[in-house]
This record gives sequence, structure tokens and C-alpha cells, in this order.
Amino acid sequence: MHVDFESELWVWAARPDEGWTFVTLPVDASDVIRDLTAGERRGFGSVRVEARIGATVWRTSIFPDSKAGAYVLPVKKAVRKAHSLEPGDKVTVAVELVGY
Repeated sequence: MHVDFESELWVWAARPDEGWTFVTLPVDASDVIRDLTAGERRGFGSVRVEARIGATVWRTSIFPDSKAGAYVLPVKKAVRKAHSLEPGDKVTVAVELVGY
């Protein structure tokens, strides 16, 4: 499954000093991902993905966020730096499930 979306970068409020920065996947795509991966999730309910912002591609995991009812994708510092991204910026993201 492949998902293209636009989302705003945000910092995890539980640990703001650590700089954990995320984007939230669309709820409808998250529902499909939940159905596709039922029973096959990893720790913390994570799902392996390949993510792309601009020309930068990396492998990581998405995590369920019960508040948003959607998965969230961590965007590592190297990616944010390469694209001059800051929390609050809107970014176009592509996510592909790995192994599905």
C-alpha cells in the first residue's frame, strides 16, 4: 500500500526537549493500514514503512496515535535539516508499507 499526503510537522508534547517530530497520516489511510496489518504489528503497534519527503527516502515505522485515530510518522532530524523543515511546516510525504 502506498499513501501520498500533506501534513503539518509537530513535536511530541510528552518530550518537547528531545525534538521528536512527527506528521500524522490521514485517518482513512490509517484505517486501511490497520485492516491490512491486523495481527502483524510490531512493538507499540508499529508498522514498517519506507517514507519519502522530496528526494529523501528512509525506512522507519509508523505508530498508532489513539488521540488522532491515525498513524504518525517520525521525521528524523537529518530529513528535516535536508529540507529546511521546522515544526508547523506543511510537508508532502509518501509512505509505502514494507512487506505488504
